[in-house]
Amino acid sequence: MKKLIVLLLVTVFSTTFFAQKLDRDKLDLYFQTLENNNKFMGSVALSENGIIYTRSVGYSDVETKAKPNETTKYRIGSISKSFTSALILKAMEENKLSLDTKIDQYFPSIKNANKISISNLLNHRSGIHNFTSSEDYLKWNTQKKSEKELLEIIEKGGIDFEPDSKADYSNSNYVLLSFILEKVYKKPYSEILTDKIIKPVGLKNTYFGRKINLKNNEANSYHYENEWKKEPETDMSIPLGAGAIVSTPSDLLQFADALFGGKIISEKSLKLMETLKDNYGYGLFQMPFGTKKAFGHTGGIDGFTSNYGYFPAEKVSFAFTSNGSNYTNNNIAIALLSAVFNQPYEIPTFKNIDLKTEDLDQYLGNYSSKDIPLKVTVTKSDTTLMAQATGQSAFPLEATDKNIFKFDQAGIVLEFKPAEKKMILNQGGKIYNFDKE
Repeated sequence: MKKLIVLLLVTVFSTTFFAQKLDRDKLDLYFQTLENNNKFMGSVALSENGIIYTRSVGYSDVETKAKPNETTKYRIGSISKSFTSALILKAMEENKLSLDTKIDQYFPSIKNANKISISNLLNHRSGIHNFTSSEDYLKWNTQKKSEKELLEIIEKGGIDFEPDSKADYSNSNYVLLSFILEKVYKKPYSEILTDKIIKPVGLKNTYFGRKINLKNNEANSYHYENEWKKEPETDMSIPLGAGAIVSTPSDLLQFADALFGGKIISEKSLKLMETLKDNYGYGLFQMPFGTKKAFGHTGGIDGFTSNYGYFPAEKVSFAFTSNGSNYTNNNIAIALLSAVFNQPYEIPTFKNIDLKTEDLDQYLGNYSSKDIPLKVTVTKSDTTLMAQATGQSAFPLEATDKNIFKFDQAGIVLEFKPAEKKMILNQGGKIYNFDKE
């Protein structure tokens, strides 16, 4: 659901064969290490012509210390878009709609509706502003919204570019696709999802989300700031087919097997989903691992994050669902795939330095850069250094060495030079220099 999408970009070398035997003990140690260091809470699964590995760590509910298991359910955020795309293509196969149809037939009051096709919504080429990026979104996202209210919000957001001139990720597109499905089937999205995918595929732990129910083995979500802190719940009337589905890693692998195995839509329709234009397919991204190529999607809503990918040539797939991440999810995907493809990977080590609140004062202030049009405000919360970039939420930093702090979840390392009033940001190998104002 969140706009930020992190694709699996891996540069390791790849061989032409996979592991003859998965080293489960090493994977167990990897996830135990993440759990011991408060880096990851959630569940993972691997499949190679059938599920070969599952693991759950952390807590599904921190307050009661409830532990997750293979059937613990998580909100999967934008992975829901893969389901919604398949539903749209299913409706096309049933002659209920055409991908070329302009959306003024359904939403005449949206700007450029007479130029925007259903296809443009599917691959984020509509130009419709992403409503979850609006500054006021987090002020109302926990409140139930009707179709009328959501359409008014999307209309108010306006247009960012001319239809089909480029691509830009927008949750608005998939909310509109959800409404189109409801109009053509004359049913709620939740029923369409159940009738067209969940029941035929036999998914036992996948459904349209409601308020989180711990008694149904569902997980609450958290962010880490010296301890796991519970996140508010987005009302599921808002994300709909853009991010309201609940599932498990095992069910996601079963969904992937069915989708790419021709059990949900035809091979011709699947090719449409896989066809990329400016890196976007219909509810799918391409994820490279060495020379191998997967199709899948990432997800994020509240404190939940998720990822799944399917390698058609190798019949290998992976999935993980998290209700608390204080680490780079890309690294978790790399570890899972390295294990199944017999590639080397390391058990991470974590080194932190305890600082007093007065030790942080030298870093506080506003920083600007000539390298990128971004300002970073550095503050503190007791003994935790906090950073906030323009237009983004504040995030906690961990001290790992003298003047060096990191935010593992986004792969950010900040190095401060207090005497020179400078800060260096390293993210993904790219270096940006900042000066203290």
